Amino acid sequence: MKRLFVAIKILPTEHFLAIYYQILKQFENESIKWVIPQNMHLTLKFFGETAEDRIPEIEGVLSSVFVNYRPFQFHIEGIGIFGSSYRPRVIWFGIHQGDDIKKMARDLHKKLEIVGFENDRQNFVPHLTVGRIKKELIHKRSFQQKIDPFNSQFIQDVKVNEVILYESILKPTGPVYKVVNCFKL
Repeated sequence: MKRLFVAIKILPTEHFLAIYYQILKQFENESIKWVIPQNMHLTLKFFGETAEDRIPEIEGVLSSVFVNYRPFQFHIEGIGIFGSSYRPRVIWFGIHQGDDIKKMARDLHKKLEIVGFENDRQNFVPHLTVGRIKKELIHKRSFQQKIDPFNSQFIQDVKVNEVILYESILKPTGPVYKVVNCFKL
């Protein structure tokens, strides 16, 4: 079994990193598991634990979807949360001009469903997870005040010319992402 997901790799710019580290500093006393910069990615589909004999089938579907796409761009802008403002669970950066990503994910999910991979329960919302809140926030009242200045902050332009099938290997120090296959657009 391999823990698999399909994603667009994000290579953080200096501007991205400056904003990222400002946010980390704002929450240095909170129990938040931050995504390390070299692991930044935008997930299109998370498979989870997957039998290795299904990988060729997955790769076939991915090839058939991604062959229909040309390189495109989007930009990362703003910050948000999943969960309520009283009990946030995930801190994310927003994706703008992401229509190509939404269409790609929709096409991918449809074709994967045909071969037996269930579609996610929720609508696909393109985002870049930057932190997962592990415990109750110590400073709930100031949480929103700390992220508000970043709400409409431009973070980075991204050019997409490939999509990657990754294996996620969980280690005590954090996940390690291994490229299983790369699909050029």
